[in-house]
Amino acid sequence: MMERFYLITGHVGRLELLVPLGVKLVQLRIKDESEIEVRRQIARARDLCAVLGAQLVVNDFWEIALDLNCNFVHLGQEDMDQADFAALRRAGVHVGLSTHDKTELERALSHDPAYVALGPVYPTLLKKMKWAPQGLERVSKWKEIAGKTPLVAIGGLTPERAPGVFAAGADSAAVVTDIQQASDPETQTRKWLRVCAT
Repeated sequence: MMERFYLITGHVGRLELLVPLGVKLVQLRIKDESEIEVRRQIARARDLCAVLGAQLVVNDFWEIALDLNCNFVHLGQEDMDQADFAALRRAGVHVGLSTHDKTELERALSHDPAYVALGPVYPTLLKKMKWAPQGLERVSKWKEIAGKTPLVAIGGLTPERAPGVFAAGADSAAVVTDIQQASDPETQTRKWLRVCAT
């Protein structure tokens, strides 16, 4: 059963602040850091999540995740070209994959992923995307194609938009900007936890 609230954070310090509020699924998406710092943050996040009973998902750094005995990674389409899916499977590592169009979705599903992510559902401020907002209709279509594979919606999500996203068929809402740019991330995380519990 996929957690409905999927927190994505860019630093272990933010993860340490928010996971204790009751977050059960969290992705650590580290950008522009040295390998030593990446390893330090992943190891800290792994240990904290183990203590708190949360599932850590490591973004991109699948080799480090393997090395540090993490059991879940998220890969973008570009990362899939370099990833050793056989090695990840042998180690029992679950893999979530990003998708933006039908070809990418079919490619992702061929790897029997733990989930597929679709985005951006709404306009997103965090990164420049070459894809237009996908909308709720696409969420429903993706879920139809994905079948039993859990579908994660990402991009421009807010607590107000969450019910519509779930009604369209998403199993989980991945949240980045709405919490990352909140004036009070803890209050916003609690709000998300309440919305996703209903």
